[in-house]
Amino acid sequence: MAVKIRLTRMGSKKKPFYRINVADSRAPRDGRFIETVGTYNPLVTENQVTLKEDRILEWLGNGAQPSDTVRNILSKAGIMQKFHEAKYSKK
Repeated sequence: MAVKIRLTRMGSKKKPFYRINVADSRAPRDGRFIETVGTYNPLVTENQVTLKEDRILEWLGNGAQPSDTVRNILSKAGIMQKFHEAKYSKK
C-alpha cells in the first residue's frame, strides 16, 4: 500500500481550507484517509499552518511520500530538514 501525505479540500466555495491527511494513494482526494496530521489555511495573509510534527516524522519514517505542495509546507516548517538529519545521522 503506497501511502501519501496530501491535502484534502474543505471549506465552502471560493473559501478553501485544507487538512493535511495521510491516505492511501489510490483513495480519492477528498475520500478515505488514515490520519489527519495538520491543517493549512491559504486565505490568511501568513498562510496559517498547524502540524503534528511527531506524527508526520513517524509517517515519513515509515515511507509515506508527501505531495509537492505538502513537501513545500513541511520544508517551510523545518520538518523535512529534521527528517533528513534524523535519517542520515543513523548511518
